[in-house]
Amino acid sequence: MDRITFNQAAARILGREHEEHGIGTLGEKTLHAIIKNYVEPDEDYHEVPLEGYVADVYREGHVIEIQTANFNTMRRKLATFLPLFPVTIVYPIPATKWLRWIDEETGEVTERRKSPKRGTPQAIFRELYKIKNFLSEPNLSIHILMIDMEEFRLLNGWSKDRKKGSCRHDRVPVGLVEELHLERVEDYRMLIPPELEQFDSKEYAKACRITVKHAQIALNILYYLGVVERVGKRGNSFLYEVTDG
Repeated sequence: MDRITFNQAAARILGREHEEHGIGTLGEKTLHAIIKNYVEPDEDYHEVPLEGYVADVYREGHVIEIQTANFNTMRRKLATFLPLFPVTIVYPIPATKWLRWIDEETGEVTERRKSPKRGTPQAIFRELYKIKNFLSEPNLSIHILMIDMEEFRLLNGWSKDRKKGSCRHDRVPVGLVEELHLERVEDYRMLIPPELEQFDSKEYAKACRITVKHAQIALNILYYLGVVERVGKRGNSFLYEVTDG
């Protein structure tokens, strides 16, 4: 992990955004742009036409795609790229998040307020499920970035305070906290807390600080990849253990 390089990428992009748009009117893809500059500072390798698509980064035969959501939109691109190139998907997760609100009429931006929710690497499973059949491909790797960030939201919701149902305008990184690289199937064991020996979805959810529904998705993927095995049942729930292989 290189926090200095990450901070330099953030300063470079934020300086450009503020110069062009002004405070409170940041571009819609600041987070994406900063990550792209972090993983590849040389912009000559950005947005490269490749096999009928455009790769976020392409250098020396390696494709890097920065995907902040909606992994389902990548399926056709992955089907084209993976037989030909190593592909890394970079996915940012908010570790700690601060909320700031933008009044569209005045341009005023509120002071930031810390969200009580904290992100965990296991949040990626909600997206990985959408490309589940590609996860065992040897040319595919996943790069998780845990990032402290500010989230800017527009005061355009339907509630009295205009916050409920509002639109997210932008996410701006504050600092890089942790990186995880899932380069082989075995690396997915990093997403299983070491204190879990024999466990069900509720116990996995509690250990990972995620919902039971998301834990079930995670265990579905881990079982599909052969990282865990089913060793019995507790009531209606499967019991899992980490495999030896």
